[in-house]
Amino acid sequence: MFRQFAWLLAVLSVIAGCKTSRQIRDPEYAQLDRSVRRASYIAAPGVEAVAPSMESLEGAHPVETYVQVALSQNPDVQAARKRVEAAAYRVPVAASLSDPTLNLTLQPQPLQTAAGKQELILAANQQVPWFGKLATQADVASAATDVARANLAATELSVITKVKKAYYELHYLQQAISVTESEKNLFDEIRGVAISRYQSNQTNQQDVLRSDLEIASVENDLIKLKQRLRVTQTQLAQLLHVAPQSNLRVMEELPQQSPPQDLERLQQTAVAARPELHAKLAAVRRDQHAVALARLDYKPNLTFGFSWIDVADQGISAVANGEDAFLITTGVNLPIYKKRLNASVKAAEAKAVSTAREYDSLRDNTLAKVTELLTQAHSQQELRLIYERDILPKARQTVEVSIRAYNVGEVDFLMLLDNWRQHVRHELSYLRLDTSLRQSIVDLEQAVGGMISQPLEPMSDLNDVEILPPTPAEF
Repeated sequence: MFRQFAWLLAVLSVIAGCKTSRQIRDPEYAQLDRSVRRASYIAAPGVEAVAPSMESLEGAHPVETYVQVALSQNPDVQAARKRVEAAAYRVPVAASLSDPTLNLTLQPQPLQTAAGKQELILAANQQVPWFGKLATQADVASAATDVARANLAATELSVITKVKKAYYELHYLQQAISVTESEKNLFDEIRGVAISRYQSNQTNQQDVLRSDLEIASVENDLIKLKQRLRVTQTQLAQLLHVAPQSNLRVMEELPQQSPPQDLERLQQTAVAARPELHAKLAAVRRDQHAVALARLDYKPNLTFGFSWIDVADQGISAVANGEDAFLITTGVNLPIYKKRLNASVKAAEAKAVSTAREYDSLRDNTLAKVTELLTQAHSQQELRLIYERDILPKARQTVEVSIRAYNVGEVDFLMLLDNWRQHVRHELSYLRLDTSLRQSIVDLEQAVGGMISQPLEPMSDLNDVEILPPTPAEF
């Protein structure tokens, strides 16, 4: 009876393991598995090879709308979220015991003993790590999950930055096209004046020809600007994971933006909140737990088990009783190769120190980058004010005066053309400068770790991280 039970136990273990291994628990993986299987024998139509269009995104929308869409369906963000999920599931794996072993031994030629023939041996063993090893393994996996979470925040912030910069680039191109078209209309009026003066013999035909050539040049600039607009729309669509032909537009009027003034506060906020620094700190903690785990290898692991020996009812001895034998076993591994163990600890310690130095380097880079971006933003803001208060009003006034003077023959067409060109160049330079300022503020927000107008949660520094003691000399 017991022999039949042993056989049944072994068979059920194999069947249960095979069945459980085929189960899919993640619905997204189930969808992926179906897609891969389907693609292996059915060619997907072209319409399935591109991201779908979203009618709700057609037309002009505020930047916040595009940011929310990107955070919900950008592939890089989704991949980072799945990496966090995968890392979190490794924590209970690391905290669990390894699978016990079940051994079934059959003897084709049973061993004959006084008690009877030994026909079958069933043995089970379970290894139990030294006290603290499982908890330390779980700490390593938990810290790795914190690294993945910080990397997710960094990925989200990077996507937000790219979306905002593409949005402001679209705004510049839309405004540049509008300004260029308006200036073209103004130059059409100038061309009309030139034609009228030529017809009344007040100027020569060169003024008309120059105006025609300038209009053709403006039309060429408009073609280039519209091409850049289409390319930027495609780039934004890629970030949103929508069809590249989507007609994404931005609001015509955007609120003015100004950079902050307090450099020291920004630097403190950056060190406290930048996700990349969070990731490095979590990596330092992970490596410290790895050092502790390497030191625990000096401690032996225990193995407990039992064996059951099936003994036949009859043996060569007259006093054979046929009773089965039960054995309790225990054992330990012997950590005697100190050279290997010492090297393992030293390698883990070196890795932790290396990660800490990487944190220092990233922190220095962050402080320098915040300083550089804030200085750049302040310079752009000052230049924008100069354009608004001085350059643009004077450029417009110069064109107006030149047109009136040309009408009465006080200036020639070349001077009028040069003043008009400078006016157009200043208008576009102002738009470019305003866009560059907005993009610099976005880069500054990424370097700081979030919206620079909002207080952020502080983050522990390396000085707050518990440093494990050095390896004992006797190791």
